[in-house]
Amino acid sequence: MTADSSSIRILAVDDHALLREGITALVAGQSDMTLVAQASNGREAIHQFRTHRPDITLMDLQMPEMNGLDAMIAIRGEFPEARIIVLTTYTGDVQVLRALKAGARAYLLKNLLHKELLETIRAVHAGKKTVSPEVSFQLAEHATDDALTPAEIRVLRLIAEGNANKEIAAQLSISEETVKGQGRNILSKLGANDRTHAAMIGVKRGIIEF
Repeated sequence: MTADSSSIRILAVDDHALLREGITALVAGQSDMTLVAQASNGREAIHQFRTHRPDITLMDLQMPEMNGLDAMIAIRGEFPEARIIVLTTYTGDVQVLRALKAGARAYLLKNLLHKELLETIRAVHAGKKTVSPEVSFQLAEHATDDALTPAEIRVLRLIAEGNANKEIAAQLSISEETVKGQGRNILSKLGANDRTHAAMIGVKRGIIEF
């Protein structure tokens, strides 16, 4: 993993060794890129970033110990100029927005790596920002939606865990009527048919996670 001074120095962060190997193979064939380090979780990513100061970091979101979003926030807190490309299987608009607000320069779906990764790395290194067309569609589709409040998100998470209204009320120390009211708001805002449908939408859009 040696790099000449003119090549784009890359850190690959993903908890799946196979994906890291795929990135290694893609980068190995490029004369203008070098993979300088790898990490399998957010904590390792921060350590490797401090050690190697890569030009580009490829960051998975769902990882053990520390997720990619928290790692990205920590890295950019120390190194505001860090250029990070999110690699994920998730197209949920809420999750995309969180990543972009945390400073991601690009958001790329893993199923498009072979087609778009190298071009995206070069674009971000040149100072551009980019998201996959499918991701752009998700953002546009929900751009005018009413966002759930933090209280509604807490209720939705408990609904998704299978709790009844009475159990949710007890856990959150609020009245059952308040839970019912928030439940109605959640269904309306998400365009959901019922509680199960609302939970599915919440997970798909990245509003809640398991």
